[in-house]
Amino acid sequence: MILPTQLPKGIIQSAVLKRANTVDILVFKDLDTLQEKGTIATGSLRRKAQWLNKYPYTEVIDLRGNVNTRLQKLEDNNWNGAIFAKAGLERINILPENHVDLDWMIPAPAQGAMVVLTLEKDRFSSEAVSKINHENTKVCTDVERTFLRTLEGGCTAPIGALATIKDQEIHFEGALFSLDGKEKIIIKRSININNHKNFGNNLATELLENGGQAIMGKIKKELDK
Repeated sequence: MILPTQLPKGIIQSAVLKRANTVDILVFKDLDTLQEKGTIATGSLRRKAQWLNKYPYTEVIDLRGNVNTRLQKLEDNNWNGAIFAKAGLERINILPENHVDLDWMIPAPAQGAMVVLTLEKDRFSSEAVSKINHENTKVCTDVERTFLRTLEGGCTAPIGALATIKDQEIHFEGALFSLDGKEKIIIKRSININNHKNFGNNLATELLENGGQAIMGKIKKELDK
């Protein structure tokens, strides 16, 4: 389940578990034809836009269903490959050998992280669950999700974000792409972990003010057609 950027009333985030792998992967059947053409499957606007930005001569088709269903569809069709979150395949121990890490692809905000939600009125459960919270993962995913929430403004868009912590510094990379992948804006910033409260919002605002608003406008028009 993908966690919405705004939780329903009465539901709170009580813990974020230590983050798993954040990388996207390509599970492939044939890589040779991708040098000039080929077909890749994904149901993610973010993955599609980033793939087309790097490989504009390939065809990207829609892929839906749970992980097992998508792997079976890849097997049953003449596609070259399909894109998955590595963490999802690793968690259920079905990571195929025929895969490559797409380490150039910026992951979805909070990719690889798992959250535990509780009822706000259930103080006992909320306090008990809070004991398993992984603080660094919580900080990073909070920054990423705030970045996403500020950028989207109610519109789904190809947005990537990844925050990491090293030596008390948060290092952030985020990006907004047009739906066809031809336009992109990337932002990279670092900040002391003690000053992270408005970091995600400030990054998104900066991106919007530097061309992101125009791309978001185009995305909304295309999605409304």
